[in-house]
Amino acid sequence: MAGVKRNRLKTSSLHASKIVDNIHFAFLALPAAALLFVFAYIPMSGIVIAFKHFRVTEGVFGSPWVGFKNFEFFFKSADAWRTIRNTLGMNFLLIVSSLICNIAFALLCYYLRSRRAIKTYQTITIIPSFLSWVVVGYLVYALLKPSGGIINQIITFFGGTPVKWYSEPYKWPALLVIINLWRGVGYGSLFYFASLMGIEHDYFEVAALEGANRWHELRYIILPHLLPLIIIMQILAIGNIFRADFGLFFNVTRDAGPLYPTTDVIDTYIYRALMKLGDIGMSSAAGLFQSVVGFVLILATNLIVKRIDADYALF
Repeated sequence: MAGVKRNRLKTSSLHASKIVDNIHFAFLALPAAALLFVFAYIPMSGIVIAFKHFRVTEGVFGSPWVGFKNFEFFFKSADAWRTIRNTLGMNFLLIVSSLICNIAFALLCYYLRSRRAIKTYQTITIIPSFLSWVVVGYLVYALLKPSGGIINQIITFFGGTPVKWYSEPYKWPALLVIINLWRGVGYGSLFYFASLMGIEHDYFEVAALEGANRWHELRYIILPHLLPLIIIMQILAIGNIFRADFGLFFNVTRDAGPLYPTTDVIDTYIYRALMKLGDIGMSSAAGLFQSVVGFVLILATNLIVKRIDADYALF
């Protein structure tokens, strides 16, 4: 009986210590939860603007209801198909190129023997991610401007004809992919590099004893370890596929009209419509549409992954 009481006392003391630890963690998470509640959940009440003809004098809840007319304005416009196509197409290119280049750069750093070289390369590639898109836009313009641009000067030096970059829309999908990779590959590769550093070296030693080469290591050791992270990152990326990076598509392209056939996305279209028409209800409707579609895509993608292998699902 005495042994049973001792075990019960030990169990109760363990439960009490766990409760105390959880309370400490709850207090640590309280500021972040408060910020999330204030800046993410309270503003959700503004969703009603998407269904109203918003008037500043009458306020959010005093403005008259218009139902789905704000949504009709966007979908019935002549530019709706173009902006949706550009948003989906460009985001698909950015997601695929970022995935491939981030993993490739992480592998290059992983196979380097010198820690100093790793830190040097990572520092050099991370620096561009601290530059705002406004600064990047001016740098790109210095390279590509029609008269006096660095690239056009190089072209003319070798006897070529200067290119009017801001008048040729079909060159910009590739340019935007390259610019996005230059700015983001250093930061994006850190997640995969950290995952690679967590792989036990015993796997590679056994593989070497079995005569495996680098390709076998990549296929049977590295990719299986990276697969859960890859899936989670892509689920989150697919959730944002209807949201374009406004800075990339607006500042870098300088909102040039001739480039609209390939670079005009939903976000830039909404911005121009808001600036010209001042219709806050229409812009709110478009933003709500993007959020709902993104939420549905996350749920659908996660459900597909869960049915294939539940261990790789996000939730």
